[in-house]
Amino acid sequence: MASASASVPRPAWAPWSLGAFAVLVAATNVAGIFWARIIDSSPAALLVLSSRNRWLALALGADLDPVAYWVIAPLRLALAYAVCHLIGRAYHATALNWFTRYLGVDPAGLDGFRRGFDKADWIVVPFFAGSNLVAALTGVQRMHPARLIPLLAFGIVARLALIQWLSNVFADELDRVLDWVQRYSWWLVGASVVGVFVLNARNVRRGGR
Repeated sequence: MASASASVPRPAWAPWSLGAFAVLVAATNVAGIFWARIIDSSPAALLVLSSRNRWLALALGADLDPVAYWVIAPLRLALAYAVCHLIGRAYHATALNWFTRYLGVDPAGLDGFRRGFDKADWIVVPFFAGSNLVAALTGVQRMHPARLIPLLAFGIVARLALIQWLSNVFADELDRVLDWVQRYSWWLVGASVVGVFVLNARNVRRGGR
């Protein structure tokens, strides 16, 4: 199957999708390193760099304006999904091989994703609205935008609404966490540098196998 997909001509924009993905990964790494320094002063900037669940919750705890939350976070999540989807469309099975190798997903896990997608994409896409692997899979499967976009939009809105609700429920706990982060922000930056380096080194080593 991989050899068959390799023979299909790739679109002219294919390298641009990889370039965009590299930029997003770099931004995510910057967020992973400096989050403790910017979460209080610039929570919106943190979400521009990365809209992972933990940053979304902390940004709301840092009194991010709700309008900014509902503008920045959906756009950032949709952008990452679109880039991975385009990589899947351009590189087919090769793209899935990249994502599974670097994410540590074994062939059985990938087969499970594919079976679930084939049987119930209307569940998989919204539930995994933040998954790079599922986004690439929708591209490989040539999911039509008219079907993909509403499912993805529903998944993103549901995820953001849930995080906002949980942030309100646990507002006091978030305040305590943010107070602690501010006291030890530079220590957390140092620990984050080590963590990001170790994670990337592990992914590179795993991807090279």
